[in-house]
Amino acid sequence: HAYLFFLAACLLFTVPAAAPAHPGLAERRSAPGRFSLVEKGVPAAVVTDPADKRGVLIAAETLREDFARVCGVKAPGQGARAIYAGTKDSPLIKRLAAEGRIDIASLNGQYETYILQVDGDAVIIAGADMRGTIYGIYEISEQMGVSPWYDWADVPVPHSTDLSLAAGTYTVPQPGVRYRGIFLNDEDPCLTSWVENTYGTYYGDHRFYARVFELLLRLRANFMWPAMWDWAFYADDPENSRTANEMGIIMGTSHHEPMARNHQEWARRRGASGPWDYTANKKVLTQFFTEGIERAKDTEDLITIGMRGDGDASLGKLGEEAAYIKLLETIIKDQRKIIRKVTGRPAEERPQVWALYKEVQQYYDLGLRVPDDVTILLSDDNWGDVRKLPTAAERARKGGWGLYYHVDYVGAPRNSKWLNVTPIQNMWEQLQLTWAYGVDKIWVLNVGDLKPMEYPIDLFLAMARNPEAITVENLPDHTRAFCSAAFGEDQADEAARILNLYCKYSGRTTAEMMDSRTYDLPSGEFRQVRDDFVRLEAEALRQFLSLKPEYKDAYRELILFPVQALANIYEMYYAQAMNLALA
Repeated sequence: HAYLFFLAACLLFTVPAAAPAHPGLAERRSAPGRFSLVEKGVPAAVVTDPADKRGVLIAAETLREDFARVCGVKAPGQGARAIYAGTKDSPLIKRLAAEGRIDIASLNGQYETYILQVDGDAVIIAGADMRGTIYGIYEISEQMGVSPWYDWADVPVPHSTDLSLAAGTYTVPQPGVRYRGIFLNDEDPCLTSWVENTYGTYYGDHRFYARVFELLLRLRANFMWPAMWDWAFYADDPENSRTANEMGIIMGTSHHEPMARNHQEWARRRGASGPWDYTANKKVLTQFFTEGIERAKDTEDLITIGMRGDGDASLGKLGEEAAYIKLLETIIKDQRKIIRKVTGRPAEERPQVWALYKEVQQYYDLGLRVPDDVTILLSDDNWGDVRKLPTAAERARKGGWGLYYHVDYVGAPRNSKWLNVTPIQNMWEQLQLTWAYGVDKIWVLNVGDLKPMEYPIDLFLAMARNPEAITVENLPDHTRAFCSAAFGEDQADEAARILNLYCKYSGRTTAEMMDSRTYDLPSGEFRQVRDDFVRLEAEALRQFLSLKPEYKDAYRELILFPVQALANIYEMYYAQAMNLALA
């Protein structure tokens, strides 16, 4: 599944995992036979067909704006020197294919892939579908030096007045995992406060989510569970769902939010609608579920089925598993009746997911089953280790298997929501293990309020896109490429070393679980782990001071603050341990 690109000489190369799909394709120079993206400060045009999918038009407009980030001039919509972008079925691409300018036959039957054809006169991006086209468009952005994190992590865009692409026909395989995305969770107070100060709302509206969707598409993701602590994606702003559909993001609801309903939609009416109890309040809950499917029936939204307790609580009590298994069998059967009735089609034709989270996995182990077309979502143990993997026989089911993975967690025995505490190598190992066992339908990452988790998000989605491209040998290359894009090539080695060590050290325990007794003081263990962080803080500060000014904001967000914050925590508790020992 390694990313491939084909040059005029028909040489085949394996592409390093963290780089753009076609590394070295763009160069900051013009030359005969190459296509000039920017020539003497003037950008090429970005041409689309107004009849194409809305998501393609949005991405193309973003690419035009990316040219302004690179050369200071927004790309026009028409011009002799042009990038033509469209889905294979669009009038534009059909015309170019009929003229013999591009062969799109290989796109038939494919999804979320594209052909990128470059010659001296034009670039043609033909996508197998809307998202394939969008990914091809954002490939051009990355080639120009626009990081997916230019917005969310303030990664600077290198300025260029001459930028060109090598001639050739380039492509990528279909993504390895079908649904790839993130779960915004635990968004209050940090993300909630930022949204209020930025947009003046107490909830995430379509303007906020459009920025998140753009990030996901730039990272070649296609799926999302929206924030649900205090927000209700569907109810807060009706434009949220429309924006997701237009931009090409498939929405879902989290493991405890069935039938396309957000938890807050129930919580805000709690008391007035009776209990969250299917046995005692079936009529009201049936109507609640029906309204969710009616709202989502014309979307690509992935429907969560099943049921947990109110507000992500356990559904059942210990010792009463048999009764709750019987109840869940009834609930799932009834939910699929609702899906069939509302959509007017067999339930198996609407993608659904059932999450084996916490006690629900026990019900599965005791024999509870769902129809074969439903994807079963496994989970980690909330600390980064996968709890269960399917057997050979289980892997044969039509609906397949997915993974819900945490780099943010709220719950017993203690929260982990402040900073990333997931070692790079541990996440790689667990994801590779998951992929090897055929878990390839859904990968969704709980990222909390997004901002502290930029690198885990980047690595997770890179692996979901192409799980076999990142190996034990080249895993450090991903970290280095991320740092090169964020802080400059000359700083990449040191930044990657510090980022890797930060993830290693923070994975020893979470800041939320630390106190003066976490490490042994008499043996010198506490001093050693404290010294590790203090030394790393000094090294991060030294690098920060050596950076060019334009890279300092990104470095402060991605490396310096997390290292300094945890170094401070370690020093604080080490000092308390010493004080208690000497009292």
